[in-house]
Amino acid sequence: MKVRVARIGKPHGIRGEVTVQILTDAPEERFVPGAAFDVDPASHGPLTIRSARWNKDILVLGFDEVADRNRAEELRGSTLSVQTEELEDADDEGWYEHELVGLEARVDGHAVGTVSALHVMPAQDLLVVDTPTGEVLVPFVDEIVPEVDVEGGFVTLVPPRGLFELNAEAQAADAADDEAAGADAADGGGAAGAGGDTQDAVDDGAVADGGNPAPGKDR
Repeated sequence: MKVRVARIGKPHGIRGEVTVQILTDAPEERFVPGAAFDVDPASHGPLTIRSARWNKDILVLGFDEVADRNRAEELRGSTLSVQTEELEDADDEGWYEHELVGLEARVDGHAVGTVSALHVMPAQDLLVVDTPTGEVLVPFVDEIVPEVDVEGGFVTLVPPRGLFELNAEAQAADAADDEAAGADAADGGGAAGAGGDTQDAVDDGAVADGGNPAPGKDR
């Protein structure tokens, strides 16, 4: 089985380097010159590390197969994987992303969403939980995620007060912003509607000089 160890982000510089989101607990051991990775989609790989360096808290990788920024841009969003037999012995209390994705997230025994991803971060890992109100980022620490039952198909959460509510509020705010943006865009649509009414009047012979529909009326 293949296990994802990184997700490629945006290009860095002009020599084909890329930033990566780390999905492994041992980046210093995993991302070394000469290390080879399978890539999803497969058409972008395999890739062999040419260089690895840190830019503050962000890992920047260069690959033998990637010489310029244009090629690096093509890799954005691709994932790097290794075969499980290549992995170091796993910690008994650790989990890989593929083990967590799809697990039901429960609070007080009630389902609140589904785990969709694991973000491995320098300070602490984050579980991404899809809920009816959108994504919630849950710190993957014992106090907040006291139980992971892979065989049972669920994780138990004890979220800080307001974690899910704040997410719902953020989603509502985003929706309001989208609605406001749509309303602004519709100002042109209102002109189109007026033009349409005028054109109807022209067709009825009620307006002598007619009216031109506003641009975008047929959109």
